[in-house]
Amino acid sequence: MLNISQNQLNKKISLQAFKSYQKAFSPKNSKMFNRLLIIFSIIILIVLFLPWTQNVSGRGYVTTLTPDQRPQTIQSPIPGRIEKWYVMEGDYVHKGDTILHISEIKNEYQDPNLVARTNVQKEAKSRAVVSYQEKVKALEGQIVALQNERQLKLTQAKNKLEQSKFKVVSDSMDLVALKNNYDIVERQYNRTQTLQSEGLKAMTDVEEKRVKLQEAQAKLIALENKLLTSKNDVINARIEISRISAEYADKIAKSQSDKFTAESNQYDAQAQVSKLENQSTNYEIRNNLSYIRAPQNGYITKALKGGIGETFKEGEQIVGIMPANYQLAVETYITPIDLPLLHIDDEVRIQFDGWPAIFFSGWPNTSYGTYAGHIVAIESFISANGKYRVLVAPNNDSNAWPERLSVGSGAYTFSLLEDVPIWFEIWRRLNGFPPNYYQPEQTDKTKDKK
Repeated sequence: MLNISQNQLNKKISLQAFKSYQKAFSPKNSKMFNRLLIIFSIIILIVLFLPWTQNVSGRGYVTTLTPDQRPQTIQSPIPGRIEKWYVMEGDYVHKGDTILHISEIKNEYQDPNLVARTNVQKEAKSRAVVSYQEKVKALEGQIVALQNERQLKLTQAKNKLEQSKFKVVSDSMDLVALKNNYDIVERQYNRTQTLQSEGLKAMTDVEEKRVKLQEAQAKLIALENKLLTSKNDVINARIEISRISAEYADKIAKSQSDKFTAESNQYDAQAQVSKLENQSTNYEIRNNLSYIRAPQNGYITKALKGGIGETFKEGEQIVGIMPANYQLAVETYITPIDLPLLHIDDEVRIQFDGWPAIFFSGWPNTSYGTYAGHIVAIESFISANGKYRVLVAPNNDSNAWPERLSVGSGAYTFSLLEDVPIWFEIWRRLNGFPPNYYQPEQTDKTKDKK
């Protein structure tokens, strides 16, 4: 009561007569309360100096240790239409088992004889390559024949040139001899004419010498004409050599041009053969892709595309599969301020959702229902949730993880750090300080060895 009234009841009424007052203000109860308070204070003081294991907590879920053991979806590398399912959800499949059959929806791949027709085209082009090869060989033989013929023709023309030169020399010598004979006949005629004028020779002798002179002159003119003809033959022989060289050079050049054209066509045909072989192989592989098969042993979890006749795009998810053999791990996330505190092989205590546990974060040895693990990977790039991803694997030296544990269930992790007094932990938390930075013992031993 506030005693705001003028009537003071405590002076009119004695409180000592009430049992509650007697029990509350009894000297005996006061001594007992003081003793309990002293004992409780001593216990709290002792507890403040007990060891406390610092830890970094994180929230995550159960996953697998390696990426190939995690749940996955099967995609089709080609667009298609569902024709038939061979499995049901929950079925166990072996690697290579057929899950479903799809059909083509693109017009250019719907021909059932596409591979056979492509092989026929490839065979035709291969024969064209052989034909071009034979044509190249024939043209090479033709070029060799033309070169040999040109050599023979040039040899023949050169021989004719030499003959013409020799004939010019022969005619020149005959012309010189005939000129000498003409000079002799001319001197005889002049001398006979002189003697006839003196009366020493008859006119008949003069006329006879004149006839011989004219005959010698006629022979000289004929021989000069023959010499000019021989010189003309030399010129013609040289012209023939030039003509033969030009003619066969043109023929050989044309044959070489045809050869190069045939080789170009041959290489083009070979390129088309390679392209058709590539297309044929791609078509065969695409035909095999019409059957979606299991990539590994596992269980069919969920059909993302159902029904018959439903179409889907290239790379679209069709069905989910869970590998049969896997090693469990925990994927947990920590805040950036706690990242420098964690190291590879650090010990971690894990509490799984669905498994009852009594956990004291500061006294992990007194906890019940938690399981041991160790850090195997720490991601160095922050995740989309603003935290860093840490992968925890089972500790083989401790209790095995539950057999019924499934991938995707929740997990709560505690990474164990240094042991400190409880009062220090309370002081740290009140001030918002992070746990103590430390280095694992293995790191210290490595430094000592260095």
